[in-house]
Amino acid sequence: MAQDHSKNETNRETEDTLTNRQGHPITNNQNIRTVGNRGPATLENYDFIEKISHFDRERIPERVVHARGAGAHGYFEAYGAVGDEDIAKYTRAKLFQEKGKKTPLFVRFSSVIHGGHSPETLRDPRGFAVKFYTEDGNWDLVGNNLKIFFIRDAMKFPDMIHAFKPDPVTNIQDAERFFDFCASSPESFHMVTFIYSPWGIPANYRMMQGSGVNTYKWVNKEGEAVLIKYHWEPKQGIRNLTQAEAEEIQAKNFNHATQDLYDAIEKGDFPEWELNVQIMSDGDHPELDFDPLDDTKLWPNDQFPWMPVGKMVLNRNPQDYFTEVEQVAFGTGVLVDGLDFSDDKMLQGRTFSYSDTQRHRVGANYLQLPINSPKKRVATNQTGGQMAYRLDRGPFQNPHINYEPSILDGLHEAEQTGKEYTPMIKGNLVRESIDRQNNTKQAGETYRNFEQWEKTELLSNLINDLSKCDQRIQDKMISLAEEADEEYGRLLREGLKNAPKGGSSQHPLGDVDGEKAPQQAVENSHESDPY
Repeated sequence: MAQDHSKNETNRETEDTLTNRQGHPITNNQNIRTVGNRGPATLENYDFIEKISHFDRERIPERVVHARGAGAHGYFEAYGAVGDEDIAKYTRAKLFQEKGKKTPLFVRFSSVIHGGHSPETLRDPRGFAVKFYTEDGNWDLVGNNLKIFFIRDAMKFPDMIHAFKPDPVTNIQDAERFFDFCASSPESFHMVTFIYSPWGIPANYRMMQGSGVNTYKWVNKEGEAVLIKYHWEPKQGIRNLTQAEAEEIQAKNFNHATQDLYDAIEKGDFPEWELNVQIMSDGDHPELDFDPLDDTKLWPNDQFPWMPVGKMVLNRNPQDYFTEVEQVAFGTGVLVDGLDFSDDKMLQGRTFSYSDTQRHRVGANYLQLPINSPKKRVATNQTGGQMAYRLDRGPFQNPHINYEPSILDGLHEAEQTGKEYTPMIKGNLVRESIDRQNNTKQAGETYRNFEQWEKTELLSNLINDLSKCDQRIQDKMISLAEEADEEYGRLLREGLKNAPKGGSSQHPLGDVDGEKAPQQAVENSHESDPY
């Protein structure tokens, strides 16, 4: 006879019942357990202790750069060609070969300098990182919205970020610190010209370009390589903001770009970008007045035209921001067969730094997280480490064999069918800058290509911030502008000469009268009685 347990039932559970992380149903989520209803509490409050101790650990270390971000899922659809040519001529990477082939991906857009809840209207580059879940494993294309960078050597990167971050004493961003570094690093002047123009404040994430910034290589089946630059072109068009427009938006909503991306996808207005590449033969190219591995330079598109290779569509929002957008981890060293590194010194430095950061920030097993894990089989001899939750083993692997080579049914190497790419490298080991620096020429070309309103905004923003800087910094920046373009230098010199003297440089880049805000808060506030 079946026993009736209903009289012994102490709780009822459904699929929607709240539990703790041990799976125990929670019957009271409003009160901790206390001696009497006024307390004190007891130490054996397991449900509360589990809940509060997890809450204490809800945040992983924030990214040092690119802390503020938004993301989305989507796919990449290949055109099966590069321009009018068969893409196999240049690369054997499988995701590009077949017209119409779709590869799932995840994108994270971000600002760079400020923290995780900083306004999305600040003058700053924007990160543009794409994780392709290819059949050969993950490919991360990690770049920015702008196509160049401030520096060309990774040795200077920590100093650059320190200068752009808030002052270590006041914890306030300081334009004088920014320009002190840039005036002392002439190669940065081209990027300064972009950042202080409207291109330094994109209207949102959907309407900005993306770029790999670094120089990469493609390798074909015969082991032949070419130099490559990647460019994302938004099909929504490109829109940027003036300083005044950005400040007006920031006063209403400092999450506007995240909301714009989320809302567009929710209503089915899926953002699209076309991926274009520029191709250059693998070599030094002494005929150019710049080095093709220099990240502070653009490759002229009249000499090296943009050629489309596919498009990206973002069609699904994350289910949980932390699990996906915050924990997604990118690295410039994450390449698949047919894609390779160039000798770009910034790329070489980033390739160590990015993945090293993720192991520190998320943990040694960050690649086991679903957002980071490739969408294919994984079999390694790597085990252990914090938060490991699966074994990366082959289905027929001898569990006793966690090394290679072995004749006892361990893992074995893949057979390589494509010819190995073996570039010739020759030279002395030195600590030297590249030869063809040409620090200001392209800045002048960029200035002359700006529309008049962009020039006006650039000069207004520069004058506003530089006028509060040390005279020696002003003189150096004027000199760089004069080298770039006569009009650029003359208008900057005249503007600084006529600008009001004094005032503080301690405010976000380009911010107008930000130093007056503390006093305005006192003067415009309303007195209240204590309660």
